Amino acid sequence: MVKVVVGIEGMMCGMCEAHMNDAVRNHFKVIKVSSSHKNKCTEIIAESDIPQDELKKVVEQTGYQFVSYSSQPYEKKKMFPFF
Repeated sequence: MVKVVVGIEGMMCGMCEAHMNDAVRNHFKVIKVSSSHKNKCTEIIAESDIPQDELKKVVEQTGYQFVSYSSQPYEKKKMFPFF
């Protein structure tokens, strides 16, 4: 799995966050997506990496400004790590 963090300018409220989350879900196969207008970012958990150029295109088509992109391996946290 991979965690992708995208810096986004232009989101102003919870509806903007929902709009961005829906756009990502509609264009990519993701496990989880969450956006924050306060932190100006969207975090995506997916099975495989999402190409930066395709993600930039989706963000800009949605009406926001693509600022940054980072991708790193993601390991799901275990609920009971001592077992």
